[in-house]
Amino acid sequence: MGKTAFILMIITIFSKVLGFAREMILSFYYGASNISDAYLVSLTIPNVIFSFVGASLYTGYVPIYSQVRQDYGQDEANKYTNNLINVLIIACTIIIIFGYLFTEPLVKLFASGFTGDTLNLAIKFTRYAILGIYFSGLLYVYSGFIRLQDNFIIPELPVFLFNIIIIASILLSSKIGIMTLPIGALIATASQLIIVFPYALKKGLKYRPTLDIRDDNLRQMIIMVLPVILGQSVDQINVLIDRTLASSISVGGISALNYASRLNGSVFAIFVNTISTIIYPLISRKAAENNIDGLKKSVHEAINMISLLLIPASFGTAIFAEPIVKLLFGRGAFDSQATQMTSAALLCYSFGTLAFGLRNILSKTLYSLKDTRTPMINATISVAVNVIVSIVLSRYIGIAGLALGTSMAAIFCTILLAFNLRKKIGALGIRHTFKTCAKIVAASLIMGIISKIAFNEIQKYLSSNVSLLCSIALAVLIYFIAIYFIKVDEINSIIGLFRKMLKRDNTH
Repeated sequence: MGKTAFILMIITIFSKVLGFAREMILSFYYGASNISDAYLVSLTIPNVIFSFVGASLYTGYVPIYSQVRQDYGQDEANKYTNNLINVLIIACTIIIIFGYLFTEPLVKLFASGFTGDTLNLAIKFTRYAILGIYFSGLLYVYSGFIRLQDNFIIPELPVFLFNIIIIASILLSSKIGIMTLPIGALIATASQLIIVFPYALKKGLKYRPTLDIRDDNLRQMIIMVLPVILGQSVDQINVLIDRTLASSISVGGISALNYASRLNGSVFAIFVNTISTIIYPLISRKAAENNIDGLKKSVHEAINMISLLLIPASFGTAIFAEPIVKLLFGRGAFDSQATQMTSAALLCYSFGTLAFGLRNILSKTLYSLKDTRTPMINATISVAVNVIVSIVLSRYIGIAGLALGTSMAAIFCTILLAFNLRKKIGALGIRHTFKTCAKIVAASLIMGIISKIAFNEIQKYLSSNVSLLCSIALAVLIYFIAIYFIKVDEINSIIGLFRKMLKRDNTH
């Protein structure tokens, strides 16, 4: 488990680096323009339609598959998987036909401010991108099947091929024409099956044209995932809301939000996904054993560890928002206006970084307790809060208001989840968590003040980019020194957890 988690962390880091390269190249050639806006909206539409559905499919598919395999054997489990694949293909076909018939209203739903050439371009791009729904749906099922064979590495590899092809299509578009962008995105989406399909075939999943829409297992899975779909859709719905509003505020607004959310999301993914990979199986096992005290201890540990990593990360992002944006995107067609919009949005997203991380852990804890209804209700409330706050704030501070609205909604949703979980399993040790967070905030403030002063001084002698890199390195060093002297115990928990996992792997 420990080695797998470590490998997953390394893969996540490299995939995020490649993802940054993709965004940097897009910003270099198209900046924050109507072309980049149209392209990003065309990618957003199939993602919003299917990504949260696909993630929820995995949540429902895994337990049903395991049950069928245990009760009836591998052949029946594979038959169930093929039935799901064929039902999925039919559902995707219906979605694609609908998308082609109503492309313009669909684009306007996602970007109500698009008119003229930008609208026409977005419609053309979307008609290519929406075909990728076929491949995205199959990817979720095949990846789920592979994870059930105890291989967690293979399903993480397709993203590398996806990003490489996207990068190639952006480079080619500058010479061949902009229609290379959506065609490349479609090829990139389809290419991901090249990795997972052969491995699934090797593990015994041979495709069969089995179709039974009345299958009890399929019906049971659908009933299970419906609340999960609604609960996990919150992020995608918020993306839809933000980009719709951004399209009406300014040209390039969608692109600026995208670049900022990618930056902030990468911090979240590297830290939270890794801890979640290690902690979630432990939480699930405690829930299955009805060991509530053990579950609460694991959740408390996860909350403190995430706080230890995300609080300084959000401080650093807020303090160095503009230099970070200039370092990563400040070249080519990415002008000063794009820099200002993106850095302002990144600053506002940073306020919600911790809430995004804690919400992930709290939701998974409730799922482990077989409570899918509570996260669904809270997610719905969060969407309503995001709509109201984003509309109000965007009138006063533009694009940054959308990012701030998303952060505020995440904070509100996380507080609600904490109260709901406490009501379900009792006290979570919030008093100790607040004490720990106060120490972490103090260490982060020390880190932020010293690193900002250092940045300003180094800038007198070196370039802004070099000054930023030196200041970040100094910030990391200062933070760890500060938490050592302030005596934040959770740093030992992180080190001890990884040592325990690695030691256990070495004994097998």
